[in-house]
Amino acid sequence: MKSKNYLNYKDVSITCACKAVYKTKSTRSYNVDICSNCHPFFTGKNKHLDTTGRIEKFQNKYKYKLKI
Repeated sequence: MKSKNYLNYKDVSITCACKAVYKTKSTRSYNVDICSNCHPFFTGKNKHLDTTGRIEKFQNKYKYKLKI
C-alpha cells in the first residue's frame, strides 16, 4: 500500500530560454522555450502576416452577404 505522500513535491524552478526563472512546486524542474516574458502575443510584438491574400479573398467572396 502506498503512503499518503508518495509524490515528492519540492520547490523547483521553471527556466525559459530568455533566462526568466519562475519558482513553483512540482516533482521536477522544467526548461521551456517560450514564456509570457518573451512570447510575441504577450509582449505586443505579434504581427499578422497574410502573404497569400486570404483575408482579401474572403472579404471579396462574402462582401455582399456580410454587407461590409
